[in-house]
Amino acid sequence: MVVTTGPEGSAPRRRRGRPGHDQAAILRAAVELFNRKGYDATSMGDLARELGLTKPAIYHHVAGKEQLLGQALDDALDELTAAVAEASRAQEGTTAYERLRAVVRRSVEVLVAHQPTVTLLLRVRGNSEVELAALERRRWIDDRLAELVADAVAEGALRGDVPPALVSRLLFGMVNSLVEWYRPDGAYDTATVADAVTALAFDGLARHETARSN
Repeated sequence: MVVTTGPEGSAPRRRRGRPGHDQAAILRAAVELFNRKGYDATSMGDLARELGLTKPAIYHHVAGKEQLLGQALDDALDELTAAVAEASRAQEGTTAYERLRAVVRRSVEVLVAHQPTVTLLLRVRGNSEVELAALERRRWIDDRLAELVADAVAEGALRGDVPPALVSRLLFGMVNSLVEWYRPDGAYDTATVADAVTALAFDGLARHETARSN
């Protein structure tokens, strides 16, 4: 950043950097590159060329590639972690089944809102401390959801012949599959997809005929 002299007697002015290349813009570009090329195959030089900046200009905002990865994975996980933590707490006037259903619906909303970083999260394999920490957070979320499933089974709201941990993985597996095909400008809005995933997960595809009156 260049410092220029202001009017006599005034404080020096700081020349602002190139518009649109703040830390948030750098992170968005990094996530796009990580998803397109792969994290390991992306260099800081690649990111600099993508943004039309020098590497020192990027290092003014971040320490390096691993910091960008950590920020991206936090973006993918923070809201879902908060939603699952809230649902895990017993709340007056709500059942475990209601909270489970609500958190599955919320997980769709979070994925859609953070689709690029969630896509990146689903590709990490634990090759660094940052990736291992993210995988540990994913396991925590799976465990809390499994506990919520077990509570709903104990209430009698869910069938008990499928292990709760398996149910948790299947539920998140269905939600996470959205990264492969969902597009914000596509045929379905977020609410429609969230409603459909929740309905299929908890009500199934079977048609329930209403009893006919004589």
